[in-house]
Amino acid sequence: MKHWLRGTWAVLRKDLRLELRSRYVLNALLVFVLSALLVVALAAGADSVDTRIQAGLLWIVILFTASLGLGRAFVVEEECNTALLLRLHTTGSMVYTGKLAYSFLSVLTVNGVLVMAFLVLLSVEVAHAGLLVVTLALGTLGLSGATTLLAAIIARTARSGPLLPMLLFPLLMPLLLAAVEATHLSLTGSVAGAWNAAASALAAMTGFTGVVISASVLLFDHVWHD
Repeated sequence: MKHWLRGTWAVLRKDLRLELRSRYVLNALLVFVLSALLVVALAAGADSVDTRIQAGLLWIVILFTASLGLGRAFVVEEECNTALLLRLHTTGSMVYTGKLAYSFLSVLTVNGVLVMAFLVLLSVEVAHAGLLVVTLALGTLGLSGATTLLAAIIARTARSGPLLPMLLFPLLMPLLLAAVEATHLSLTGSVAGAWNAAASALAAMTGFTGVVISASVLLFDHVWHD
C-alpha cells in the first residue's frame, strides 16, 4: 500500500511540477474560460435568463474547458518519451490515480474561477452555495475520471485532438444532465427543499462517478500497457 501511494504521489508531483514551471494548462484554460464567458455574457445582454438555461450554459463551458485542457494528459508523456519510464517504474493504477488527481485539481481550480466569473458577469444569485459546491466537486470528479481514461486511449493516435470530444460528449451525457439539474436547484427553489429535490441528481452523479472511476481502474492496465 505504501509503495502504491508513493508511486501515485510521484506521478501527481511530476505533473504538478511541470505545470508550475510552464503553466501551460492553467493559462490556456483560463483564457478559454474568460473568452467563453464573455461571449455568453454579451449574448445574454441585459435580459434575465432562466436559471435552468444558466446552469446549462455553465456546464457547457465546463465541459469544453475540460476537453481542451485534459486531452493532453498522456500526449505529453508520448511526446517527451516519458511514457516508457512510467511503465517500467509504476503500475497502471498508480498512473491513472496520479493523473486523475492532477486532472481533478487542475479542473477544480479553473472551475472555481469560472463559477465566480459566471456569477458576476451574468448577475446570477446563488440560493444554496453548499449545494452548488457539492455539485461542482462531483461533476468535476466524474468529468476528470472519464477524461483521464479516454486521454490514455487516444494518446497514441494520430488525431488525438478531435477524438476526445467525440468520445467524451456521449459518455458524459448522464452526468451533465444530473449536474445541470442540481445546479439549477442550487440557484433557485425553497431553502428547505433544495437538498431533498437535488438528492436524486446528486445520487446519479455519485453513481456515475463511482462506476466510471472503478471501471477505469480495472481497464487502465490493459489500456496503458497495450
